[in-house]
Amino acid sequence: MIFNSLAFASFFILFFFLYWFVFNRSVKIQNLFLLAACYIFYAWHNWHLLILLLLSTVVTYLLGFAIHNAPTHKIKNQWLYTGLVIFVGLLLYFKYTNFFLQSFASLTQKPFTPLDIILPLGISFYTFRLLSYLFDIKNGKFKPVDDWVVFFSYVSFFPSVISGPIDRPKTLVPQLEQPRKFNHDQAVDGLRQILWGLLKKTVVADNCAVLSNYAFDTPNLHGPVLIAGAFFYTIQIYADFSGYSDMAIGVAKLMGFNITRNFNYPYFSQNVAEFWRKWHISLTSWLTDYIFTPASLQFRDYANWGLIIAIILTFLTSGLWHGANWTFVLWGFLHGCYYIPLILKGKMNKKKEIPADRVWPTFTELRNIAATFILVMFTFVLFRSADISSAFAYYRNIFVFTPSAASKPISFYGISIVFSAAMFMMEWLSRGKQHPLEGLNLKWPQVARWSFYILAVALIMTFTRHEQQFIYFKF
Repeated sequence: MIFNSLAFASFFILFFFLYWFVFNRSVKIQNLFLLAACYIFYAWHNWHLLILLLLSTVVTYLLGFAIHNAPTHKIKNQWLYTGLVIFVGLLLYFKYTNFFLQSFASLTQKPFTPLDIILPLGISFYTFRLLSYLFDIKNGKFKPVDDWVVFFSYVSFFPSVISGPIDRPKTLVPQLEQPRKFNHDQAVDGLRQILWGLLKKTVVADNCAVLSNYAFDTPNLHGPVLIAGAFFYTIQIYADFSGYSDMAIGVAKLMGFNITRNFNYPYFSQNVAEFWRKWHISLTSWLTDYIFTPASLQFRDYANWGLIIAIILTFLTSGLWHGANWTFVLWGFLHGCYYIPLILKGKMNKKKEIPADRVWPTFTELRNIAATFILVMFTFVLFRSADISSAFAYYRNIFVFTPSAASKPISFYGISIVFSAAMFMMEWLSRGKQHPLEGLNLKWPQVARWSFYILAVALIMTFTRHEQQFIYFKF
């Protein structure tokens, strides 16, 4: 059951009616119904793996009290390390067992048959959510949640359990504890954000996917076709993942919640540090707080080089979090290396925001945006490739300017360019907003507004390609 499916639309319409008009007598009853809906949503994909989510939630709930009530700092750490061993161990087993065994087999030149291990949906996301809860309790930033229904709902919150955003306890738990009243303006804004997310996913991302899949999956392609493939994949992954995040945030708004913003127009960034402040924001902030900050303190005696080590460790963690493949490790390492010039020049934390009320960027700003986009596009070849050798072959063939064995019709490229350009134009003009359709009723006449809605729905219906999965579901 994915957001761009009829199954989810049916599920959510029924849920919405019951949530606001039947189970709204008290916050306790409403949360119990929400929790039941969260488990139904998760079990729809694979009910066996719901057991793992339940057990992980119970263990975290108990560990939270154990850490909070521990009489000494040493015992607090012992309980925290217990949680780390359990949850990192589960993540390593389900996600990385075959990766480690295959790497070992390659080193020893022994045959390897992958183990039949099913990857639990959303395990990378909800594991980080569980760990942040334990870290925050241990650091005195958050108290254990007494109401188990609230805590279980926080962990399994269905708009974001599968692909984020990775909400911290202080963001979502207080909202679950408070009574909620239906807010018309919030709901309308949520519907608009869902519409914008659907547009990005079905019209932009899925059309770009036709071209990027062709470039990455077809042998004997060279030069411009491969450059185009990398370019369209860079747009695809943004439109796909940010589209999912928009829909998750919009669905949460319809339920009366404000969850973490995950993207802030990252392709308008002028350097890589700014890009990562705006790309997958919930993951970046998580890694900053729990990996980078402790590591930078540990290596502070080494000045800039200590900072570089902390950055690279953080991005290696990010790479491993994304998947069990050396391509992700190298992807993370390269992004860490991109920071080195910024650190040595003392520019890592300097912000270069272009004012939202300025229509055109300067030549220098446009040059910086283009350079950052190209650097990101270069590493996304690794992100998309099946393995290291395929990625290197892709890089090598980019510079071979001979006619390719086959080529997609030019109309495929034209459609994707037009839709991508329209998306970026709307986002550029809406840089000061949470999403481009925010406050649409204040700026557009009613006729223009409803014409846009009709056009958007028509495009979604025309270009929906058999309920395509979201890229980040596999992480």
